[in-house]
Amino acid sequence: MARRLGTSAALAIVGAAMIVGMTACTFGGATSSTSPSPSATGSVSPRPTPTTPPALRPELPASENLAFFDLVNQGVVAANGAAGGRDFIDALVAAGFDKAAMEVTADTTTIGDPADSVQFAVLFQGECLVGQYGPKSGGYHGVVRPALGTGGCLVGQTRPIDW
Repeated sequence: MARRLGTSAALAIVGAAMIVGMTACTFGGATSSTSPSPSATGSVSPRPTPTTPPALRPELPASENLAFFDLVNQGVVAANGAAGGRDFIDALVAAGFDKAAMEVTADTTTIGDPADSVQFAVLFQGECLVGQYGPKSGGYHGVVRPALGTGGCLVGQTRPIDW
């Protein structure tokens, strides 16, 4: 009888282990790893979302116009790798930005050497679209920053935009 109880207990433990193991296969990862997902089989393909090229949207905030600001400035860089401040200002004006709301730093240092980078900005809807380009800045960068307390965008001396 003791042997029968031992055998019954062993069978019960083995049976319970099998049930737990099978349950784990059902709820674990075995079922999900063997059934293909729609993305793995390629049967479901996402629809491309139509994109329109960025455009100047004066009614929207600066953050909504950063992509267009960047597009214009990247076009300047692509056309002229040695672009200076005037190149950026002229391109931004041609793209519709308000020249009277712009600032630009000098292309040269006070001793006449080429500047490490040039910064340019447009005061736009109370914020600043700021661009920077030059050999020491790692290429072109554009950001939106709050306007300064002075009402401008760039710290330090800027040059007149008198052309």
